[in-house]
Amino acid sequence: MDAVSELRVVVVDDEMLARERLRQLLADNGVGQVQCLEDGQAALDWLARHPADVVVLDISMPGLDGIEVARLLRRQPLSPQLIFSTAHDHFAVEAFELDAADYLLKPVRRERLAEALRRALARCGSQGSMPGFTVRQRGRLLNVPLSEARYLKAELKYVTLVSRDGEYLLDDALVALEQRLGDAVLRIHRNCLVMRHAVQELRRSGNGGDEQWVVRLRDIAEPLPISRRQIHAIKAALAAAPALRTIT
Repeated sequence: MDAVSELRVVVVDDEMLARERLRQLLADNGVGQVQCLEDGQAALDWLARHPADVVVLDISMPGLDGIEVARLLRRQPLSPQLIFSTAHDHFAVEAFELDAADYLLKPVRRERLAEALRRALARCGSQGSMPGFTVRQRGRLLNVPLSEARYLKAELKYVTLVSRDGEYLLDDALVALEQRLGDAVLRIHRNCLVMRHAVQELRRSGNGGDEQWVVRLRDIAEPLPISRRQIHAIKAALAAAPALRTIT
């Protein structure tokens, strides 16, 4: 199956005919998962609860315009790829400053949209995987690829992203991150998510009443405890992973 067909796409446009045209063009290009929304705030609210790979975004809209929406999305640790779709060409510089995958002028042609989707897909990864985490460090914006992330832990008002090489604070709630990351993460505790690709070993430690299951992650020295509530779900989720060792 073409990886483009697996992309989760959100269309944001205040004109109903424009939304329906983009929905049809996306379907013509093999995209099966499309959500259409009529304004910027609705898009932000929806994206806070659902994962998406690509947002096709109009610019001139009532309320929050497309540029404002894009700026707010770029502040999130897991930002979807952006494709602008507009009748105006004078926003192009701002769009590419926001690292847009492409900038389409209306009326959008099927072939041109197909090219934009390929560009977005190339940025996501060959399997349509999500982009990395956008984090702030010493006044700079950095991208931490998903492949380098190891786990996410909620502490007080913040979530800490632990990667192969360091730790970063995120503003998003752990539940919102879990929804956006989907199958890429496993919940091992009410305040901790681990990256599925980083799991190396599931181990039972202690004995008797002190028995505890822990998980070991690649590049992380200390094992992480798994709550009793989550252990059965973790075992089931990892049952198909032949490289994983489970030690009882």
